Amino acid sequence: MAEVSEVLMSVLSTIRVPRPGDRVHKDECALSFSSPESEGGLYVCMNSFLGFGSQYVDRHHTRSGQRAYLHITRTRKAPKEDDNNSGSGDPPKKKPTRLAIGIEGGFNVDQEQFEEEVKVVLFPDRQEVTADDLTTMPDVVRERVSLAMAGLLSADSVSHALQVQQWDGEVRAESRHAVDLKQLDNGVRIPPSGWRCEVCDLQENLWMNLTDGRVFCGRRYFDGSGGNNHALLHFQQTGHPLAVKLGTITPGGADVYSYDEDDMVLDPKLPEHLAHFGIDMMTMEKTERTMTELEIAVNQRVGEWEVIQESGATLQPLSGPGLTGMRNLGNSCYLNSVMQVLFTVPDFQSKAKPGYGLLSGEYSKPAPDPGEGPETSAEPRGDQIGIAPRMFKALVGRGHPEFSINRQQDAQEFLLHFINMVERNCRSGENPSEAFRFLVEEKIVCQQSQKAKYTQRVDYILQLPVPMDQATNTEELQEAERRREEAESSGAPPPAPVRAKIPFKACMAALSEPETLTDSWSSAVQAKTTATKTTRFASFPDHLVIQVKKFTFGQDWVPKKLDVSIDVPDTLDLSGLRGAGQQPGEELLPELAPPPLMTPDVEVKGILGSHGNEEDDSLYSPLLSPVLDDSTVSQLCEMGFPLEACRKAVYNTGNTGIDTAMNWVMAHMDDPGEEPVQLFQTSMSASMFPDTLDLAAPWGWPAAGEELLPELAPPPLMTPDVEVKAPVLDDSTVSQLCEMGFPLEACRKAVYNTGNTGIDTAMNWVMAHMDDPDFSSPLVLPGTSSAPGTTPTEVVSEDHLATIVSMGFSRDQATRALRATSNVLERAVDWIFSHLDDLESMEVSEGGRSAVESEGAREPPPGPKVRDGPGKFELFAFISHMGTSTMCGHYVCHIKKDQQWVIFNDQKVCASEKPPKDLGYLYFYRRVTE
Repeated sequence: MAEVSEVLMSVLSTIRVPRPGDRVHKDECALSFSSPESEGGLYVCMNSFLGFGSQYVDRHHTRSGQRAYLHITRTRKAPKEDDNNSGSGDPPKKKPTRLAIGIEGGFNVDQEQFEEEVKVVLFPDRQEVTADDLTTMPDVVRERVSLAMAGLLSADSVSHALQVQQWDGEVRAESRHAVDLKQLDNGVRIPPSGWRCEVCDLQENLWMNLTDGRVFCGRRYFDGSGGNNHALLHFQQTGHPLAVKLGTITPGGADVYSYDEDDMVLDPKLPEHLAHFGIDMMTMEKTERTMTELEIAVNQRVGEWEVIQESGATLQPLSGPGLTGMRNLGNSCYLNSVMQVLFTVPDFQSKAKPGYGLLSGEYSKPAPDPGEGPETSAEPRGDQIGIAPRMFKALVGRGHPEFSINRQQDAQEFLLHFINMVERNCRSGENPSEAFRFLVEEKIVCQQSQKAKYTQRVDYILQLPVPMDQATNTEELQEAERRREEAESSGAPPPAPVRAKIPFKACMAALSEPETLTDSWSSAVQAKTTATKTTRFASFPDHLVIQVKKFTFGQDWVPKKLDVSIDVPDTLDLSGLRGAGQQPGEELLPELAPPPLMTPDVEVKGILGSHGNEEDDSLYSPLLSPVLDDSTVSQLCEMGFPLEACRKAVYNTGNTGIDTAMNWVMAHMDDPGEEPVQLFQTSMSASMFPDTLDLAAPWGWPAAGEELLPELAPPPLMTPDVEVKAPVLDDSTVSQLCEMGFPLEACRKAVYNTGNTGIDTAMNWVMAHMDDPDFSSPLVLPGTSSAPGTTPTEVVSEDHLATIVSMGFSRDQATRALRATSNVLERAVDWIFSHLDDLESMEVSEGGRSAVESEGAREPPPGPKVRDGPGKFELFAFISHMGTSTMCGHYVCHIKKDQQWVIFNDQKVCASEKPPKDLGYLYFYRRVTE
């Protein structure tokens, strides 16, 4: 033990105690999906707090020199026998009594019972030190190591901090109507039992209005149970806001609902309000399930859905390479489904962490059933250990208002978000998103002049309309609607729904048919007229994604999902939808801007200025009171485009709507900066201007004898006795400016150009230079060769370099990561783990830039890079959604593997017996090679 004590003493300086704000990765390996439950456990570096699986810890030790690691292993506890055990082998579980997560009485979140073993391991000899061993060691060693161990164990892991672990759905606010509620003296007295709805005689789910004492049934649930909405109708007719659910009244309280506030509420005067109608709260007993109990029951039934999940059939579990399940991290089934399909595409099949986790088969092992004893054999359930993509989800969702939280999301929106991330980070190298990229050709024909205009845009998903009027079972749908209306009027349960059957050919016909544009401005006739727009493929991608537009809005603007069945084919030939461009003899619309917009009774003329003369009414002339469609301008601004660009788009398309304005924006995004559209009042009084004007008066500058400051940059900052070439910027001031919302590079410029003199002077610099065209461009130092848009090679934080090098990476690799992320440490760490393959073969030149970077610095070819080929495709995957909205429900995906359809339902991976191809939401096709 003396030898181990000496080793610990020698590495004591590398053992840190976690501080608030430190990121502790103790749930997942940084380079794989190993966890403390995996074979070999997890090794947490006691200096950088990064976790490593048993197959990667030696690599980290070799590269970083770190010797001390906290080894965490967890093994599942055997189930305990209990008096309440049913004998099935399942451990007894407490029934939830609160609509809550992670608190007493609520749903347990990932609360499996584990036995945890923790010890310090010293490399390279793997000497082990337990907490008991520390008691015999010198005080300085015992105290430091014990504090570090306790700190690591008590610190929230990164994945824990990113998830909502505790939620209480029973926290109710006091109703604003309760204190001053007016109750009618109408002589109504409510008996202690025997209640009925005054309209339909229903005897359950009854609510008494606290204003007039009248009793009605509650709302109808989605499955037809519940009530007939008579209590809600009574509120709509009378405006009496509060109602109490009869049967839930006990001395401890009752369910009170506020129709006006549309929520369950608290009524502090409930005993008084009940006594007004003869109800003694202290003698009442509970006879009905509370709303909380009903909601808990619904939440417990979520996993019993049979639609799409093929729950009615006995499915054969599968495992092996490419057949790895993914754990649901809390409403992350949308991410799981999308990533399973993406990593089936060869372009995305890399050696990066998610690809290896899904494709290697290392984590494709059956999950142990906590209810099974060692001698019990049962039918395989299909659940796997799988991978838990915690770090991946945190990285992809960082900074996004939707994907950074634990709510259900739209799989199509996530797919586009992920593709956009890939696009931003692969501009200088291979870009896997090119597999989905294609060009769309839009042809607009002026019906008056028969002249055409062609435009092209990039897209990644083909959105397929659903023409409900083309259903093949119209009579059946009409009969079902008639029965539903009869049931609703009589108060009977609704009949079973009937699904509309839409031919796939009808959907394609709706996609390809010309769209009529009214009030479209034509440059040929210089007036608004009718035009037709036809959309075709200008190129066909290697992999085509089709989204069925099932989600729409009703006439009341309430989102709804179309319950349709579409006979989607296994093979698809879109060759007939390829655009042909300008046809022989076809005339094109002239490239002319629309005329200035006119206001009633006012003639707008050009203004003499720097861009024209009195007769000039061109685009560059300022506009006089243009009547722009504010709604269209607002919609474009909400998409993130600059206000003046949006106003130009609306003006130059003649107020013809959002589609034509959007096309104008996409076609002019790369135009050099132009003057903003100006607004001048046309009703200026002539008295505002003098008859004569003398501009020769000496009011300008410079004054006689006045000297100007030379246009020189400040000298490099100096430290005592050392001349520093790279600027030593005050990180604190830079951080404060960034927190105010200014771009990082602008903040660095401000601190540099004010000589590290503090936040006030830096802030003044920022305010004075906000309108500079290069305000957000990277800081370029005098004498460096860095071009605009690149990061100077000299400016790399030595502290950040040291931190990344301590993780086991070379100095050159750390330098490249910091330059690629504007010297931000957290972004650099994320970047370096997502570019491991590039870094392995990276050779940094003497100038500090790698060969890959130098290649990426070349001017890219004009236009978007797309792959093209025949328009014949075959279906290889589809993602299905269950639920009424993309923001709720559940996603699963089916993927064709070796001519066998496989269902991926989070951790469950099984052979599919009847893949529901007609109920999909996103369909994935691959090109068929001749």
